[in-house]
Amino acid sequence: MTKTPDMAAMFKDVMGSFPVDTSAMEGSFKSATALNEKLSGVALSAAEKSADISSKWTKDTLAKLADMSKAKAEPADYAKAMTDFTSASAEVAAEHMAAFAEIAKKVQMDTVELMMSAGKDMQQDATAAVKKATDDVQAAAKKATAK
Repeated sequence: MTKTPDMAAMFKDVMGSFPVDTSAMEGSFKSATALNEKLSGVALSAAEKSADISSKWTKDTLAKLADMSKAKAEPADYAKAMTDFTSASAEVAAEHMAAFAEIAKKVQMDTVELMMSAGKDMQQDATAAVKKATDDVQAAAKKATAK
């Protein structure tokens, strides 16, 4: 009977014949995870600041509502309280929207800065990988011609 070839051993032999340098992949993975960590930090910081602004805005609104809901002596006082609440709410809304805009602007600037930095790092990594590959090919060619 014929013996079934051991495919695992054959595959191992084939892969051993083509050595692969995984250091470039490891470097890329480390760079990508570092970038993701920094981007996550930017996003989490923005979310925290946004939550703080939203919380303050809610507290301010509730305090103004409490003032507006108090019993008044004259019916005209209710209209005045409503007008005061509306104008104060509009003013506070503008302030808080400006604060949200500042957070968005900071996130945008930080993200662009991180992406520019990552682009530079990737360019340097690519240049180093190409140089190493060129050196390896030249060394292999010299070794092959020397035989």
